[in-house]
Amino acid sequence: MKKNLGICGKKAPGNYITDEERRQLLSALHSRLFWVGQHIPDYVEFEGETYPLHNYVWELIQKDKISVAEKSRMDKYIEILSAKEMKDEKELEEKSLTSEEARKLYHETAGLLRAITDLKEIESGVFKENTKRFQEQFANQRVKDARLWLEFIKKVSK
Repeated sequence: MKKNLGICGKKAPGNYITDEERRQLLSALHSRLFWVGQHIPDYVEFEGETYPLHNYVWELIQKDKISVAEKSRMDKYIEILSAKEMKDEKELEEKSLTSEEARKLYHETAGLLRAITDLKEIESGVFKENTKRFQEQFANQRVKDARLWLEFIKKVSK
């Protein structure tokens, strides 16, 4: 006989998530690192329109400069995504959901939040600064690692 377990492993009536599971999902959305491992959706549907999202964000990341027109479009996307995210979060908060439905809705919402964050950072230039800083740190670490290996090889070969 199959047990009716919710997301947290606790028994959920009618295969729906429990209030505790709902609170945990909502809390996770508001944590500092909610975006870790979250995928920006390829497309997002809102009010009968479909918007390409993943490729749009990726294209913006690749650009050296963002034009005024692109910034305006980014603002519109942020507005649309924010409205969709709030709608999804409200559903997660209030709607009777199965564990699978709740999990899908959580990941979609987290992906939207990640896209919103990325777009805001791209628009402000923070994204490029963080990327540059990360690349510099990564390059420095590679140099340090190479030096450590060379020292190790010298010691071993003596």
